[in-house]
Amino acid sequence: MGFAIVAGIILVAVLAPLLPLQDPAELDLQKRLIPPGNEYFLGTDHLGRDELSRLIYGARTTLMMSSVSLLIIMGIASIVGALAGYYGAWIDTGLMTVVDLLLAFPSLILGIAVAGILGPSLINVMIAVSVVWWASHARVIRGMVLSARRRDYVEAARSIGASDGRIIAFHIARNIMGPFVVLATLDMGWIILGIAGLSFLGLGAQPPTPEWGAMLNDSRSYMQTSPGLLLAPGVAIFLLVLGFNLLGDGLRDMLDPTTYRR
Repeated sequence: MGFAIVAGIILVAVLAPLLPLQDPAELDLQKRLIPPGNEYFLGTDHLGRDELSRLIYGARTTLMMSSVSLLIIMGIASIVGALAGYYGAWIDTGLMTVVDLLLAFPSLILGIAVAGILGPSLINVMIAVSVVWWASHARVIRGMVLSARRRDYVEAARSIGASDGRIIAFHIARNIMGPFVVLATLDMGWIILGIAGLSFLGLGAQPPTPEWGAMLNDSRSYMQTSPGLLLAPGVAIFLLVLGFNLLGDGLRDMLDPTTYRR
């Protein structure tokens, strides 16, 4: 079910330019706040823009920002966690001290501070989310590497003269790939919520770029008169986060031999 939800949203987002949709940035003040109907399936917003078109194109923006942020987060966390877990000693102490300092701050508050300093834009929000979210993953990956480096296959590779880089990349990394993929999939939901939250506060996507968090912010003034404007992006965020959470749970059950059932 999680894969079906995620794949369906990604497919619609990829095919958005081929669908018979209006320009999501096209304004028509004469058609503002039209309720859902035959002409506009989800109605129009306060500037006369097609809500369905903005919702679908907003999926492209949300998925792009979340995917890039996830790659940056997991890349930084993998490097830091692998170095700390494999070498230990002062390297582990120094890197984990930095991680502890970052984890001492509330993630959302720190993300707002970083995005506020850098200024509102899509790129700055991705930087803010990446700077804040990598620390917790680095600690988890460190634990995986600490456990794996004591295994017999690592000692065997070291005994035949394999370099540290080769052991980390070709032996340890391949054996922790299952939990790593599950961790990344489960965290995608948190990243989507974080980006949507920062955009809702005006620190992310700027007009006229369609983005779900920004759409929530634009529609909050019309909660009483046009609740559908708030409901559509809210349900979209809920479904996408739910899809990634279900997908992560499914992958965890499939990749964990202790929970596998014939």
